[in-house]
Amino acid sequence: MRSRYSAFVVGDEGYLLRTWHPDTRPPGIGLEDGMRWVGLEILGTTEGSAFHQTGTVTFRARYTDNGQPGSLYEVSRFVRLDGDWVYVDGDTGEP
Repeated sequence: MRSRYSAFVVGDEGYLLRTWHPDTRPPGIGLEDGMRWVGLEILGTTEGSAFHQTGTVTFRARYTDNGQPGSLYEVSRFVRLDGDWVYVDGDTGEP
């Protein structure tokens, strides 16, 4: 999760696509020029250890969009694929 957040910060679309499950991966990300990611808070996790094949990460990421502050809350789902963790999908919006 932290590496994917860092990829959003630096605009590394290639890394984001490589770490996205092929069944749910979009053809492109479409990163916005005016979007700046400014903070990540991990709120919780389930499973996701070396002994698991699935896991979730609940997080809040802060950003500015053309100077306007905002935040994204998501529960992200990950699975192991060929030994690597990949992003499957997520649910956004505060519970």
